[in-house]
Amino acid sequence: MKINISRQNIYLLSLSIFLFLFVLLFSFLVLIPKGKEYREERNLLNKDRIELRRYQKFSDSTLDKLKQLQSENARIITAFDNSFNSDRFEKHHSSSFTSLNLSKKVALEDVDEFAVYEVNTTSSINSPQSFYEFLDAVNKGDWIIGINFPINFKRDSELITSSFTMKVYNSQKKSDK
Repeated sequence: MKINISRQNIYLLSLSIFLFLFVLLFSFLVLIPKGKEYREERNLLNKDRIELRRYQKFSDSTLDKLKQLQSENARIITAFDNSFNSDRFEKHHSSSFTSLNLSKKVALEDVDEFAVYEVNTTSSINSPQSFYEFLDAVNKGDWIIGINFPINFKRDSELITSSFTMKVYNSQKKSDK
């Protein structure tokens, strides 16, 4: 029995076998090892995505909290940026006192990011009630001011003379006066 295969079929068969062997070698030597690396990289990417989502949620919640605190404390934030002006302070709070005198500020050591100035005041008031109203007005004022104790009160006939020191907190800007 003679097998009659044409030369063209032999070329086609040998080319097919060569391509089949090439595909097998390519898949076992390149695709399968790279597939393992791909799965490892995909798992690592999924872990990174989960971590990114967690950090993004944390960032979003922190940003929301920041915006909420900024809106709740907008007056205080702007008060830190306002530079202290003693003339404006005297004009604004002179209604609480019969006379209000501020002595020159003494620069104290800066606390963290804030410049601290000490202001010595002497004032005359009609009643302690007006002093308490002054303290309320200072809390709602344009500056961040801390009243230091002791507050000295002396009675002079109809008037009460008080003397106390205040600390004015500013952000690290130079104040006017």
